[in-house]
Amino acid sequence: MSYRGFKRVLGETSLERKCRFLFGACLLMLITASFVWYGRRNEQLVYEQARVHGDALATVALYTIHWNAWETDVRQKDNIAQITQNLRNQPFAARFIRAPENMPKVVSERPGMRPEDVAPRDAFERALLQRFADIGEARQRGERNQYEFEERRIEDTREYQYYRPIYAEQSCYHCHKVMVPGYAENPGFAQGDLMAVVMVQFSDEETHHALSLNRAILYATAIITVFLAMLLLYVVVRYVIVKPLKHLREVADEVSRGNLVVRAEIHTADEFEEVGAAFNRMLRHLIAAQDELRHVNVDLDGKVDQLAQANLKLHELNRLKSDFLATMSHELRTPLNSIIGFSDVLAAIDSLDERQRRYVLNIQKSGRMLLEMINDILDLAKIESGRMEVRLTDFRIDAVISAQCDMARPLAERKNIDLDVEIAAELPEMHQDQAKVQQILNNLLSNAIKFTPEGGRITVSAVRHASGELALVVADTGVGIAPEDQHVIFEKFRQGATALTGGDAITREHSGTGLGLSIVKEMCKLLGGEISLVSELGKGSTFTVRLPWRLADRPRLVSPMAEDADELTKLRPIDAKRLLEVPSPDTASSEEADAVSAAASRG
Repeated sequence: MSYRGFKRVLGETSLERKCRFLFGACLLMLITASFVWYGRRNEQLVYEQARVHGDALATVALYTIHWNAWETDVRQKDNIAQITQNLRNQPFAARFIRAPENMPKVVSERPGMRPEDVAPRDAFERALLQRFADIGEARQRGERNQYEFEERRIEDTREYQYYRPIYAEQSCYHCHKVMVPGYAENPGFAQGDLMAVVMVQFSDEETHHALSLNRAILYATAIITVFLAMLLLYVVVRYVIVKPLKHLREVADEVSRGNLVVRAEIHTADEFEEVGAAFNRMLRHLIAAQDELRHVNVDLDGKVDQLAQANLKLHELNRLKSDFLATMSHELRTPLNSIIGFSDVLAAIDSLDERQRRYVLNIQKSGRMLLEMINDILDLAKIESGRMEVRLTDFRIDAVISAQCDMARPLAERKNIDLDVEIAAELPEMHQDQAKVQQILNNLLSNAIKFTPEGGRITVSAVRHASGELALVVADTGVGIAPEDQHVIFEKFRQGATALTGGDAITREHSGTGLGLSIVKEMCKLLGGEISLVSELGKGSTFTVRLPWRLADRPRLVSPMAEDADELTKLRPIDAKRLLEVPSPDTASSEEADAVSAAASRG
């Protein structure tokens, strides 16, 4: 079985099936191993019993031949034959096997016996005689060897043969010297010599039949035991383990469908009953928490209504503020342009003295500065009201950058600041809003010149990435921006802290409204791009603007305040069923946000 199949059987199935499979497999292996061991042990005992029986029959055969040789009385021989017959519990055949060199002694001892009657009949018996002879020689040398028998089973005829060696002893000389002439002068055997091998043969059919019957009974018992054990295991797993768990699952399903009245009823007086009681306690706590949450939601709806009304009022006030700023800025531009125009006329008069000419220059400078502030406020008002539009044209970005840098270079030269331009060669035409790109670059250059001390350097570079976007970089060696101010530098009316000790982001150490970077960020969004900042306090800042090279459509910039107002003014009725739902910890925050928006719609 593959790993995936094994995992599917054990890890991706029911608890009942896994218990039955695991316990059943272990039980089957244990029962099989125990019964196999027991069966083999029984067979060994039976074979040992056959060996003991063969040894006893060999002793009977040996005594029988000696008694017949010793007894000369015919009546006693009949008695001996009767006793021998009584000792036999089953028919058997006995035969003595001798080595070829002992054949003359056999013929002399037992007249009428032929040599072939006691000669080995096959290679097994010849090898057996040699092995027993070697054992006898080893015994003469004082070496002890327990291998003093041999057995053989003939499966074709179901016969069992037992071989036992007979070694010469001191007591054998007295009898054998009478039977063999000249034995006393030249005894044919020395003590420990192999005289003969007695072989008894009897049928093994009953033993084989008994073993087969015992094996069949053993296998049948094993099968019945495994079947009953599996049946008992099924009952135990089904009714002791799975049934309480199934009941708990059914109760949990009912609770998930909204039925909070159902309870777990397990009466097993064990751990499952404790789990059921804990489950019921959890349900009671859940109902209590739900009731408490329902009351909290009712109070929250009232608070949300008040908050929504306050937000609408704030939005209306912000709209009025933007309209007021736009109107006032527009109304201020007409007299301001007149002031600047008349100051230009006064500056052209040659009769003015030095003090009067200085006053005229101050009027021009202050007027243009005020006009720049008014323009920033107008742009901000358009951005917040969502009326900022995009006018797409084809233009060359290198020409735009060069023109803007040429316009800013006189201001940089007044502070002895080097203004370098690095533009990639052969850039294609861009399809963007040229005026807004110019305003973005102008605001960044003005900001860099304003915060770069005398003798500094400003570098403007532009490249086109393979992804099809413009990377416009304005880097300076100015005062830099502290890390804690970098996340608020793009907010309205904010200026970064300088390198001076105790510099504050709110302290106005430089002229301006603090709207330049905020307008740049909003215009980058409007043109489908973004702006990023890398700065270190006291070492300078690097602003990177990324814009798509070709803008496909003409988006309209909608301010976050306008989006919030539109969301608040949408009519979305509150579903009463929401008050009956208990949010989970993961969805609590999202449900509270929905409640705020829904309640705001009623305001």
